[in-house]
Amino acid sequence: MGVEDVGSDIQDLMRTLPGVDRVLLAVQRLAARDWPLDLLTDEIQQQISELRTRLLQREILAVPDIDGIANAIIDRLAQLQAPSLKRVINASGILLHTNLGRAPLAREALVQIQQVASGYSNLEIDLKTGRRGSRHAHVEGLLCRLSGAESAMVVNNNAGAVLLALTALAKGREAIVSRGELVEIGGSFRIPEVMEAGGVLLREVGSSNRTHLRDYQQAINDQTALLLKVHTSNYRIVGFTHSVAASELVALAKTAGLPLVEDLGSGLLRSLPGTTLTAEPTISAALSSGVDLLTCSGDKLLGGPQAGLILGRKDLLERLRSHPLARALRIDKLSLASLEATLRLYLSGREREIPLMAFFAVTQQELNQRSRDLWRRLTLPGLKVEIREDAARVGGGALPEAELPGPVLAIQSESLSLDQLAAALRSAEPALVARIHDERLLLNLRTVAPEEDRQIVEIFKAVLDSDSADDSPTAPIIGAAR
Repeated sequence: MGVEDVGSDIQDLMRTLPGVDRVLLAVQRLAARDWPLDLLTDEIQQQISELRTRLLQREILAVPDIDGIANAIIDRLAQLQAPSLKRVINASGILLHTNLGRAPLAREALVQIQQVASGYSNLEIDLKTGRRGSRHAHVEGLLCRLSGAESAMVVNNNAGAVLLALTALAKGREAIVSRGELVEIGGSFRIPEVMEAGGVLLREVGSSNRTHLRDYQQAINDQTALLLKVHTSNYRIVGFTHSVAASELVALAKTAGLPLVEDLGSGLLRSLPGTTLTAEPTISAALSSGVDLLTCSGDKLLGGPQAGLILGRKDLLERLRSHPLARALRIDKLSLASLEATLRLYLSGREREIPLMAFFAVTQQELNQRSRDLWRRLTLPGLKVEIREDAARVGGGALPEAELPGPVLAIQSESLSLDQLAAALRSAEPALVARIHDERLLLNLRTVAPEEDRQIVEIFKAVLDSDSADDSPTAPIIGAAR
């Protein structure tokens, strides 16, 4: 719709839209800081264009005054300059919350990242010889020492590790895998799709609930490149089921002269502290069964950064390292620094300093005491708070049936709906993420560091103060009414 196609009233309003120069002067008068002229001009042009469109579509029936337009531009520029990726207090009770970045990093890992990031590093140089080195050397010895593996390397994540292993060892040939193990990793990314991306032909055996050793035996042919075992870490099939353990496949793989590759997924390095959970198999236990190559994540039960660990036979690892895809999937220096620091904590027996391990190890007595303390401090006007029993969950595609029972704070607001309260908490600095269940907002302190308890109180006070100000008859009305 052009200006000539609209009514005279809209045409008159269109003529009142200010020019860029007028808005620029208003922004420079009102802004507390200077902005680059090209950024400022571009934002002004966009704002005027949006106002023109809204007038044409009759979404607005008046043009804001010049200061209103300028302030809207200042607000948008401030939003552009604010970090999008920010810190979150995780009170959801999900230890490995994928949307919140999975495992938080140990303090020692943060120190190592800062040291490496603040200048140059020996990422790929051997400081003894002065010659080119390998980035894998910084963690290979640690991984082998901790797991018993013959060799190891690291890529950017476990999906990349699986992709590299399949591509390097089986491109153009078949990989045999049970139908019951064709898992979806997350984000609709599935094992068959990883195999297809690697140019590997999928050979499914068995059924979704029952696969036997004979199914693998009958499927082996001249085109078979490897046997693939996928640990179903993010779901369980119960009832009339049967699966073939990796230890059972080892003998078959050796007889057939094929490598056995296992995607272990969660990457548990040591047994979980302070729990009676039926844990995932550890990396060392999986390797001791005789698998030739094993892949797993670094940011799940290992408690480190996002990474894909590959451990196993030295000859197979050499093939992976020399494959062109290895460069595209290589881990960056900051993740590598963090992983090295995390592995050193395991080596020195200090894994309780890894936040994830601390979350597992926290006692019921500690949680009860902290919950009572926080309950007293959250006894604020406008809030109804009670302590209930609930359970934390592991999340991140690990231990899907496991629950960690403990107290939660169940909260209601007198003036805000649960959705409004949750949204206000997410908008705080730092953001606070909780869980809505049974008409209550639940705060689970198992996933909250003790030093964050005080911040939770301050966040609630700020949200309640803001709500009180919004309800004041003298407060300006911004946006839609509640």
